[in-house]
Amino acid sequence: MTQSPHLPGLGPDERMPAAETRPDPFLVEVTRSAKRRRTVGAQLKGGVLSITLPSWMSSAEELHWVAEMSARFRRSLSTDRFDLTERATTLARRYDLPRPSEIKWSDGMRNRWGSCTPTTGVIRIATRLAACPDWVVDYVIVHELVHLEHADHSADFWCLVQRYPRTERAIGYLIAKSGDDDVVD
Repeated sequence: MTQSPHLPGLGPDERMPAAETRPDPFLVEVTRSAKRRRTVGAQLKGGVLSITLPSWMSSAEELHWVAEMSARFRRSLSTDRFDLTERATTLARRYDLPRPSEIKWSDGMRNRWGSCTPTTGVIRIATRLAACPDWVVDYVIVHELVHLEHADHSADFWCLVQRYPRTERAIGYLIAKSGDDDVVD
């Protein structure tokens, strides 16, 4: 097993930048393991992102996985500025909408900004949305709260969504920010 501090784009002989200029809010440490056969593991502990790779992976694959895992953990850390439960409660009260039984971030959402399961009252918000302005996050939460009352995208649904004053602006922002496949459901 080998272990080395690593940053994407740095060769083994290059020095790491000072903490204040580092692109990530954490140090990345890569470990190669003969025991790990196919999967890549990552764990953030106290400012160090430990990434474990199979020993057979190439340097190019290592760079890919360091970049991928760093991006995942950066996104995850950026959600810390939001208390989704408090935000959903405030928005539900302000716009007279139902409250969810649970609202949580979801790392697995690649083609949606949010989703709702009306039967359980659970709302999921894409982690990547945390990088958007607060008023855009609020729009997606309102959109999903309305789904607790109207499971479809009917005229009644959109009438309730329009209670949020920045609806049109937020939709425009998300269209500009996303690919054709990204949707709010």
